Amino acid sequence: MAGLSLVNVKKIYPASNDQKKAKKAKKQEAASDEKKAQLQVTSEGVVAVQDFNLEVSDKEFIVLVGPSGCGKSTTLRMIAGLEEISAGELYIDGKLMNDVAPKDRDIAMVFQNYALYPHMTVRENMAFPLKLRKVPKDEINQKVEQAAQILDITQYLDRKPKALSGGQRQRVAIGRAIVREPKVLLMDEPLSNLDAKLRNQMRAEIIKLRHRIDTTFIYVTHDQTEAMTLGDRIVIMKDGFIQQIGTPQEVFDHPANLFVAGFIGTPQMNFFDAELVKQDGRYAVVLDGMTVVLSDEKQERLAAHGVAAQHVTLGVRPQHISLQGDSTMVKARMDVFEMMGSEIHLHATMNGRDMVIIVPTMDISGDYADAFTIGKEVDFTFSGSACHVFGSDGKNLEF
Repeated sequence: MAGLSLVNVKKIYPASNDQKKAKKAKKQEAASDEKKAQLQVTSEGVVAVQDFNLEVSDKEFIVLVGPSGCGKSTTLRMIAGLEEISAGELYIDGKLMNDVAPKDRDIAMVFQNYALYPHMTVRENMAFPLKLRKVPKDEINQKVEQAAQILDITQYLDRKPKALSGGQRQRVAIGRAIVREPKVLLMDEPLSNLDAKLRNQMRAEIIKLRHRIDTTFIYVTHDQTEAMTLGDRIVIMKDGFIQQIGTPQEVFDHPANLFVAGFIGTPQMNFFDAELVKQDGRYAVVLDGMTVVLSDEKQERLAAHGVAAQHVTLGVRPQHISLQGDSTMVKARMDVFEMMGSEIHLHATMNGRDMVIIVPTMDISGDYADAFTIGKEVDFTFSGSACHVFGSDGKNLEF
């Protein structure tokens, strides 16, 4: 098995002549400058991935996550050799792979659309990559049977893909990849075509799989739930740039910027316009007249960076907001509530900003419909340990 390194990797798609002409015509327009920044258009072309640096340990499970168009699938395809690396270096097991053909990189890839051969049986689909390598027939049968047993598809080996469900086809696609015993297994949104219940089941199967086979995994998804449940570490991307790398708990508890804070977590973090102040040498946030002193951990981080009092964007996760408190509370207007079984999601408006409050149903006495009336004002508060403060540049002031 192998570790993997990406060093200053960059991917540029050259601009066509028409694109170059259009860019030149709009060069004088201010709006064009704004678009250029968003699309990362340079004289060389459109920059899809920029300054990508990542060290992946042997047998680690890495998840690349981000919105559509952020460059995660392009990065995966560069690792696979399906896209040329415009700049930077890719190392697998310590060997430079930039100019190595995909078939010689000792990797396997599972695609979103399964890519099974419809005229072949499951057994033949799984055996196909080994036949191409001229592996002895007995060894092929042994590896196919072993992979089928791991994935619980032994009973489907003589069926053709059209006779299988979406989840079964995905298992076959994974089986075809793992029979090769690759150094690195790449997975490009493999669960996006499945329904919600099947996605949950397949996530559990992939977690089991990674403990059964000794392979390095790199997994691409736009679903942050998949990222949080599958990855040893998560690489969060936006517009071709890495925003943050960390364990699921790290990126949830300590988001590096506003984008990460809003992207990770369901429902997403609430944001408020607030003031960061210092009172008696301690940091506090002031929101609509309510003052909340930050936790000791946050005090230390802010003090270490010499953060001054300033206007901030305050982030608080919905599950960390309380409707009960001994201190001063602030008001929000109820817009709608969603009954989720064990909890209720209250959608409200505070000073023109939408927000969500999660209330466990066990904390509600009587009929919840009477407790939460649309248009009614609710009082809420939160603790200092729940606060995340972001500066004018969107970065978390603690880091």
